Amino acid sequence: MSKKINRVVLAYSGGLDTSIILKWLQDEYQCEVITFTADIGQGEELEPARAKAKLLGIKEENIYIDDLKEEFVRDFVFPMFRANTIYEGEYLLGTSIARPLISKRLVEIAKITGADAISHGATGKGNDQVRFEIGAYALNPDIKCIAPWREWELNSRESMLRYADKHNIPIETKGKKSPYSMDANLLHISYEGGILENPASEPEEDMWRWSVSPFAAPDEAENIEIEFERGDPVGINGVKLSPATILAELNRLGGKHGIGRLDLVENRYVGMKSRGCYETPGGTILLKAHRAIESLCLDREEAHLKDEMMPRYATLIYNGYWFSPERRALQALIDETQKNVNGTVGLKLYKGNVILAGRRSENSLFNAAYSTFEEDSVYDQKDANGFIKLNALRFIISGKSKK
Repeated sequence: MSKKINRVVLAYSGGLDTSIILKWLQDEYQCEVITFTADIGQGEELEPARAKAKLLGIKEENIYIDDLKEEFVRDFVFPMFRANTIYEGEYLLGTSIARPLISKRLVEIAKITGADAISHGATGKGNDQVRFEIGAYALNPDIKCIAPWREWELNSRESMLRYADKHNIPIETKGKKSPYSMDANLLHISYEGGILENPASEPEEDMWRWSVSPFAAPDEAENIEIEFERGDPVGINGVKLSPATILAELNRLGGKHGIGRLDLVENRYVGMKSRGCYETPGGTILLKAHRAIESLCLDREEAHLKDEMMPRYATLIYNGYWFSPERRALQALIDETQKNVNGTVGLKLYKGNVILAGRRSENSLFNAAYSTFEEDSVYDQKDANGFIKLNALRFIISGKSKK
């Protein structure tokens, strides 16, 4: 230990790993532990985390359980979707985008309670350790980050169970334990480990929690409309809804129709490849709808510039640089393009597919007078002669020089 730690704020789920970390911090650092549990829509009852923290000696005033669902969707998910963000062509960044919010709240609680450190349960192999700690340092360069997985000698499941038994840490034994390592929030649920560690293995059907198989989805398509204002969805089927409610409802609808499943081998920030499966039904619908309304409202070069920036923006989020000056600069440019992205998109949901069914906007740049294939009075087709000759001039000159 490089310095004495008086208080530490622990990102606490109430599960076995973070409960062991809680006790380990008390013993190893001889410090007061404050627990923070974030409700970002993982769909689990969080009050048991309070009871377990109390059982492990945490004072009631040092237990924070915060409902962050609206902030998560409004201030993190929606800004990311304004950029149509996808990592490595497929991944909608459901885990990555949740980490900066958790870091932000850890640092805020540390300030409120006078803690001089934060701690998390991310392993030394994963991306999350990077995201949590870079986010924390960006917000408070003086904070200390304690990563037990990089310090302790509990390097196997058996050693952790022995530690739990020695220190009377409750171990959940009821029900069938999932063979997968899972992470869930209002945007997605991810699965890693188990048979997924072999990229040749097909995921088991009973692994999926949020969606039916597209083969088992209803035989009838479902029509929906999503309304956008300044690039953000604000309502479904004519009803204005809050950000978190919109995403939850699209998750329900998408899951019902087998939308949003992904099986991906991704390149981790720490250097290895990782196979994971993801369910992102609402995000998959939103991405399709947002691109559709942008196709009406964005100037050609605006749209192309956004597409050029998107992979860079996605990498920044994946690598944990949400609070970086370059991400903020890109966000400002992206948000500038969204001022006129207003309107409604119709969609059909059918057996894993999101099918466009019309779009309209008062800010539409689509002009039928110019675009029609019928007779028009505004476009002189002879004008294309000069355009083509000027653009072909360098090829003509180059071709003549080779004769």
